[in-house]
Amino acid sequence: MSAPVLTSPATEREPPPPERSAAPGSASPAVAPALPDLLPDIKQRGGILGLLRRHPTAALGAALLIAMVLIAVLAPYLGTVDPTALAPARRTRVPSAEHWFGTDMLGRDIYSRVIFGTRVSLTVGIAVATLASLAGLTVGLIAGFVRLADSILMRVMDGVMSIPPILLAIALMALTRGSIGNVITAITIAEIPRVARLVRGIVLSLRELPYVDAAVAAGTRTPMIILRHILPNTLAPMTVQATYICASAMIVEAILSFIGAGVPPITPSWGNIMAEGRALWQVKPFIVFFPAIFLSTTVLAVNLLGDGLRDALDPRLA
Repeated sequence: MSAPVLTSPATEREPPPPERSAAPGSASPAVAPALPDLLPDIKQRGGILGLLRRHPTAALGAALLIAMVLIAVLAPYLGTVDPTALAPARRTRVPSAEHWFGTDMLGRDIYSRVIFGTRVSLTVGIAVATLASLAGLTVGLIAGFVRLADSILMRVMDGVMSIPPILLAIALMALTRGSIGNVITAITIAEIPRVARLVRGIVLSLRELPYVDAAVAAGTRTPMIILRHILPNTLAPMTVQATYICASAMIVEAILSFIGAGVPPITPSWGNIMAEGRALWQVKPFIVFFPAIFLSTTVLAVNLLGDGLRDALDPRLA
């Protein structure tokens, strides 16, 4: 019986592929030409210009809002006079080189009152957006993560939301003296439930995710889970909601001042100016026209900024 023949690993290898034959008349083997790229490389535009090109809506809204903020800050240096100075001899004068926006029924310069009124509207809008966002964020985080507190806090929020914001603000203003601080407080209370319900809905979906379950299984305390895992994921939608609250607060403040339930009449605000000119709307429309244009432009700027932030911060729209 013959012994088996042992073969080395080298003998078991497959034979090498045949070499390509060189093209006639050439010393080197033929090489296939490189195929052209079907899709060009994506070039990311960086810096401020790239951001502006990717999100023109947010850029336009931010530019308008910055312009309004500069007007409010530099109001004394923009050719204005005392917005409360009375001049009965110059009542209801049409716009001219002396009075750019005309004068009201008491002879006050409308241009100066409109420019200084920018401070009131922006102060109310930004303050209400900040306070309502902080309070609503706290309520929404607790209600969304702590089941026992959910049934109590959200029933209170539902009760507040059942009252229209204008009526709630009027009722709160009737209990206090009219001032900018009271207006901010009244509108803030009416806007808190909107933020709370938004944050609560986000937290309800986040607390079921695996990384939250892992944190609970690891023994992490509830406050630390909320701060580390839940809170960062609620900031983007809450920031967008804050812009809409800012625009809504400015409109509500103008409505309250228009009906006499807002800031004192002597305070130059857009709502007060329009309220004083409604009696002469048919013969002197410029008294209402100019503050209305400023209010509409500011609200439009805030809404454009909010839409742009939503597109920029929402990964599903990227």
